[in-house]
Amino acid sequence: MSPQTQTLPDVDTRPEGTETRGDDTPKMFHYVRKDKIAESAVMGTMVVALCGEVFPVTYAPKPGSPVCPECKRIFESMSPAGDD
Repeated sequence: MSPQTQTLPDVDTRPEGTETRGDDTPKMFHYVRKDKIAESAVMGTMVVALCGEVFPVTYAPKPGSPVCPECKRIFESMSPAGDD
């Protein structure tokens, strides 16, 4: 029996930070395409959040981190992967 391979959809997102506080900690995190996170973190390229914010990925969110309300609203309105 061979293991199954599953492909992740292009619409997967994860929160990433932009706006910073005085201590360089982001005020809130935004949802961006998962496949762009590593590229941005390594190459410094810009990503576009669901809300339209454009920024380079510099921080990873921790549990309980504040999330952009507009990104969250858009993300929650999206259909789950595989549903059409």
